[in-house]
Amino acid sequence: MSSPRSGNPAKRAQHDGTAPSPATWRDWIAASRPRTLGMAIAPVVLGTAAAFNAEGYHLGIALACLALAICMQIGVNYANDYSDGVKGTDAVRVGPGRLVGAGKAAPKAVRNVAIGFLAAGALAGLVVVLLSGRWLLLLVGVVCLLAAWGYTGGKRPYGYYALGELMAFLFFGPVAVCGTVYAIIGRVTEDAIALGVAIGCISAALMVCNNLRDIDTDRAAGKRSLATLIGRGPSKALYVALMLVPFVILWVFSYALAYGFVVFAVLLLAGPAMVIVVMARSPRDLITALGLTGATALLYGVGLAVAIWGGPAGFVPAA
Repeated sequence: MSSPRSGNPAKRAQHDGTAPSPATWRDWIAASRPRTLGMAIAPVVLGTAAAFNAEGYHLGIALACLALAICMQIGVNYANDYSDGVKGTDAVRVGPGRLVGAGKAAPKAVRNVAIGFLAAGALAGLVVVLLSGRWLLLLVGVVCLLAAWGYTGGKRPYGYYALGELMAFLFFGPVAVCGTVYAIIGRVTEDAIALGVAIGCISAALMVCNNLRDIDTDRAAGKRSLATLIGRGPSKALYVALMLVPFVILWVFSYALAYGFVVFAVLLLAGPAMVIVVMARSPRDLITALGLTGATALLYGVGLAVAIWGGPAGFVPAA
């Protein structure tokens, strides 16, 4: 009688004699998905610029918000690796390999790293609250932590119910931008809302592209992403629409900013990404589009933030 198969991918691989080499430090860094960090950096930079435009600035709060966003993003990535791995969703992948799904690291180790980064993010959030005195942000922080773990973790992960794109839009868009502005100046401006929508659309587009790449494997694993529900054609159309909205918003801002039109150079990345997604015939075609989308988020956010800091006159040297 054969022994039962373990639900732990690493132990199962060892039992079958197919265990891969243990994860190296490069594997751990890759699992943090550095290409997605633009989604964390861009909204905080935009929020800081929006606060500055409203005559408010606090370097300590801005840096704490940035640490919070980066730690939360990395924590989400490791939590996703852990949760999808133990559920078996990552057993077959087209994109970059995962630690748990590939059996390179014990699920508990990956889970602990995820918790560590989420805890570091929570600590950074506490610093934001202490520096700003805005205690309402504690509630926002708790919601962000629950959302971070609930993407693929728990009994009813919202990433398995076609809500990944919506949550990416909210938490890496309006919540991050408006939260940063509120922490610095104690209120939310109209500019912050518009900027949150802009960068949130790019974050949602990245999620659409990711789920479009994984549409076949997600269907096989029973994961109901938005792409599996609406199909390839509508998903591609949604991606293009989400990528165009930020540049419509940029068009409005650019009339009041000396360097605003310069940010349209980011279309040199966004344009090819849209073409690749529309023309994609295989999941591997979308890997390049994912990288371009992440770079678009970072450069759009940083570029527009610099334009906002420059203001209508630009960086004119003092007389």
